[in-house]
Amino acid sequence: MLKNDGYYTPEELREMGIKQFGENVKISRKASLYMTDKMTFGHDVRIDDFCLLVGEIHIGNYVHVCTGTGLHASSGSIVLEDFVGISSHVAIYAAGDDYSGEYMTNPMVSDEFKKIVSTDIVIGRHVIIGTGAKFLPGSVVAEGDSIGALTLVRGKLEPWKIYAGIPCRAVGDRKKDLLKLEQEFLKSVEAKK
Repeated sequence: MLKNDGYYTPEELREMGIKQFGENVKISRKASLYMTDKMTFGHDVRIDDFCLLVGEIHIGNYVHVCTGTGLHASSGSIVLEDFVGISSHVAIYAAGDDYSGEYMTNPMVSDEFKKIVSTDIVIGRHVIIGTGAKFLPGSVVAEGDSIGALTLVRGKLEPWKIYAGIPCRAVGDRKKDLLKLEQEFLKSVEAKK
């Protein structure tokens, strides 16, 4: 019998063809997933309403993706490592059109007339991302980074920094206290087993 709590059951996730998923994976029935055979989810993952996940996406443990976020990896891949928190209406693109004018754009044009630029995106452990942030292909967000609301990210970021702006720039350092809290949290989870 299906639970009517708004999330897909493990049986439904298997039927969707998701490559691999752990325990306590909660994906909203109002989320849209495409190319699911390339997706992996760790344990304790929640994907909220109106999220769009496309392509090769690998999500670690204890990750939350908030309402209206898009993870676009029809080409390239997106990796969200453990303890990532993504606020609402974030867009992460592993691929995009060439904007130079040398090529045509849009999915309704034959590939021979387009140039798709694709590179992997990696979001490191303990990264928190504010609402409306945008990530361009090739972005690498280091462990512990904090990305402010409406920030545009491209390129490789330094670890344990607070980033904001368009384009993003470091505006401060982020404390590492949460690493000690992570150890305490994991001990408490293990003790409950």
